[in-house]
Amino acid sequence: MNKQYLNVNNLSFEYPDGFKALENINLSLSKGERLAVLGPNGAGKTTLILHLNGILGDLNGQITLNEKPFSDENISQIRKSVGLVFQDPDDQLFMPTVLEDVMFGPKNFGFSDELVKKNSIKALEQVKMLQFKDKPPHHLSFGQKRKVAIASVLASEPELLVLDEPSSNLDPASRRELIDILKNLEVSVILVTHDLPMALEICNRSIILNDGKITADDETYRILKNEKVMSDNRLELPFGFALHHLEE
Repeated sequence: MNKQYLNVNNLSFEYPDGFKALENINLSLSKGERLAVLGPNGAGKTTLILHLNGILGDLNGQITLNEKPFSDENISQIRKSVGLVFQDPDDQLFMPTVLEDVMFGPKNFGFSDELVKKNSIKALEQVKMLQFKDKPPHHLSFGQKRKVAIASVLASEPELLVLDEPSSNLDPASRRELIDILKNLEVSVILVTHDLPMALEICNRSIILNDGKITADDETYRILKNEKVMSDNRLELPFGFALHHLEE
């Protein structure tokens, strides 16, 4: 077993209005592992991944990445290492052209001009969007924007890619392209999704968050086959999805 790369230790979080979004979360991830985060709306999934990038919460060492605690002095390196792709790509795309958007991250992290360009071209190739490098992002389809948003994170060479509902609002062909892209990336992945077949295809392991607590942590197919766990956590496979796909 690979040594643990990401560790979350007894993490709790309460919003200013008193809503307890996370309660005693303990989670570890090995290098190269792909983990799906499942659960009903309002379960704390997005709150959890915002902590993984240091956007929310106190930097008090409850999370460690590659044995480095999340702290003020480490946060710049943490944000470079943990690439967060938001649900709405328009939250990440704001430059005049696709290439400039993808170059923005590595420029901010202090990469050399040569490496900024090289990494950005490579990232666009990885998501099959290089031919659109000179287009304004607002001229792209939603699926194309999502791929560019992923490229904009990959260009900074993250070790962990965290994606929030990456298949939402995608047509079937765009969803399939995205799955194939994610399966071929050589980084650790945390995938927050309601798309259970996508979770099964990309991630061997899943956790379920419900009411701010982890209620299951197991191989994805075992979770999806367990009718009681699925029902208790308000999860349901799509109509017609063949359970024989989940055979061991």
